[in-house]
Amino acid sequence: MTALPTHAEQSALALALQNVSLDDKFTLERGRAYMSGTQALIRMMMLQRQRDALNGLNTAGFISGYRGSPLGGVDQTAWKAAKFLEQHHVKFQAGLNEELAATAVWGTQQTNLYPNAKYDGVFGLWYGKGPGVDRCADVFKHGNMAGTSKHGGVLVIAGDDHAAKSSTLPHQSEHIFSACIIPTLNPSSVQEYLDFGIHGYAMSRYAGVWVGMKAVNDTVESSATVIVDPMHVKTILPVDFPLPEGGVNIRWPDPWLIQEQRMHDYKIYMAVEYARLNHLNHMVVDSPRPRFGIITTGKSYQDTRQALEDLGIDDKLAAEIGLRVYKVGMPWPLEPEGIRQFAEGLEEILVIEEKRQIIEYQLKEQLYNWREDVRPRVIGKFDMKGEWVRPHGEWLLPGYYELNPAMIAKVIAARIAKFYVSDRVKSRLALIEAKETSLATSKIDIARVPYFCSGCPHNTSTNVPEVRGRSVASAAIS
Repeated sequence: MTALPTHAEQSALALALQNVSLDDKFTLERGRAYMSGTQALIRMMMLQRQRDALNGLNTAGFISGYRGSPLGGVDQTAWKAAKFLEQHHVKFQAGLNEELAATAVWGTQQTNLYPNAKYDGVFGLWYGKGPGVDRCADVFKHGNMAGTSKHGGVLVIAGDDHAAKSSTLPHQSEHIFSACIIPTLNPSSVQEYLDFGIHGYAMSRYAGVWVGMKAVNDTVESSATVIVDPMHVKTILPVDFPLPEGGVNIRWPDPWLIQEQRMHDYKIYMAVEYARLNHLNHMVVDSPRPRFGIITTGKSYQDTRQALEDLGIDDKLAAEIGLRVYKVGMPWPLEPEGIRQFAEGLEEILVIEEKRQIIEYQLKEQLYNWREDVRPRVIGKFDMKGEWVRPHGEWLLPGYYELNPAMIAKVIAARIAKFYVSDRVKSRLALIEAKETSLATSKIDIARVPYFCSGCPHNTSTNVPEVRGRSVASAAIS
């Protein structure tokens, strides 16, 4: 077992991962530190190594990927923390491209197929921008079907640029992950990058699956004081789930059709069971007589909480309204038992999620066979008229661009008004609408000129040759 770092070593690590004064270094000695979401991804790898050491395992970590906003700083952060990564047996190797990086991460799970391996297991981390997720679907499918090692595990971090602030197209990676049958976590805070990372590796090892995790600029580029105790997260492994012969982890030889059967009969349902036992999805607001429910995830959860605050809906008013709020940490696959408990007694459920529907479609499927007298209405992107009818209804929460608290607040207020009258909500809504009107009148219409993002390495690495006095170049993702 490897000894944990001393307080002095941990304080030095904190300074390497963040620009803080010497006075702040002692925050880490109290089990907390101030860091960004990007820094948390690197710190999470060291926490996993520490957890394994405390549990008597000799493991190592491997990080590879390809930079791109909002994960443009992962490699820089890893290089700055190289000394500490090495101390924790974590190797960082920037990928030449996304596919090679993903293939290298896949290789980490094959270490223990060979005798005399140096480590009990290697846990791998892949990172990449949304277009990189698209490109790596083939590697993801193969690696996920093959499985993970018993003491290894794989996390794939998708940097999604919902508003195309530094991309040629907006991206939403959950649909790619689901197509690859990869369970997907959606953190809503810097703390959850650490916590979900630990849960992700536990799930990956237990169920033999790769685990996806979503990163958007609102969370991964934000900073917060977080708990960095390696044993802060308590993971519960199911003990009575039926297993196939030989278990669910990687092995050789392993016929392709047997891999597929194992995935569909066992592995993905084991991931769902892990999510249930560990309450990755849970109620955050409840009422004695619930009538109206909100289900949300990731960045949208924070926007929803802000919207409720802007509307003046505190615990007392929520109880009068009959409001429930359900926070989803693993949007795919959607764990059904928690959903049933959340939905019982409700008249209507509003699904608040960015981009195209992930939770909404699963929720409707899970509730479809309930009796009509107990089944709640489910709305999300559209009102009751529906999406695929012609002409379809008006967007409530658009599936394009990104959502914000004001947009969400107006939808929540409109739904509540159908069965509960609140003067406080009415007055707060009027303030929100007045502020929006004021901002709209002072809007400056500026067209963004195509150019490399600030700090992008392509600013200096891409040189266009002169051809007969002039040059022409075109590019895609920066």
